Amino acid sequence: MGLNNQNFIMEDEQTASWWQQASGEAIFGPMKGKSLELVMSDEVSFEIWKREHPHSQVLVSSAELPESDFNEGLERISELPLPMAAEPDDLLPQRELIIGVEVGGQAKAYPVEVLVSQNPVVDELGEVPLLLVVADEGESIRCFDRRLDGEVLDLYLKPDSEGPLVLVDSQTGSEWDFSGQSIAGPMAGKSLQKIHILRDFWFDWKIFHPESSVFRTGF
Repeated sequence: MGLNNQNFIMEDEQTASWWQQASGEAIFGPMKGKSLELVMSDEVSFEIWKREHPHSQVLVSSAELPESDFNEGLERISELPLPMAAEPDDLLPQRELIIGVEVGGQAKAYPVEVLVSQNPVVDELGEVPLLLVVADEGESIRCFDRRLDGEVLDLYLKPDSEGPLVLVDSQTGSEWDFSGQSIAGPMAGKSLQKIHILRDFWFDWKIFHPESSVFRTGF
């Protein structure tokens, strides 16, 4: 229904309360202060989705509604004034596109450009060992918990692999696909746990996660 700090606001039909997209929290109305439960979601290309779910149904937009252009929407947003001025010691440019991760009460922003250039990224946030991986089409990104069966796995791209992305863990030599499932080796058939991520602009992420750290190469 509108924007708050350039972040979408939704209104529910039952109470007319206003809900903030980034946090899922009601910021106005009878439900103010309450939060919606976060449900695991996936923002991937249709190519990836079709590969993993070949029998999936597809929601077709209504012919009565105008088609929306995602890139055109980004251009319009980029022309809007930012909700706050940039600080001299800010960790990233205001409109830097990041992948936001929040686990165990801690938050961290991963610049998309860094993830693409360093793919995959092995990191830790608090006590949770993370794996962030970019799909072979260079757009879709997922995050996983690297703990499995009492081990913390270190994963890297399989050398000279062709076709869909394949990862290998250094502990067992098992191979893994972009869905987080082991497709060969001692771990075959097992899956890493997905962790929710948010693709966002840095200025928006830090508004809702003011204590967020930023991933840097070599740190």
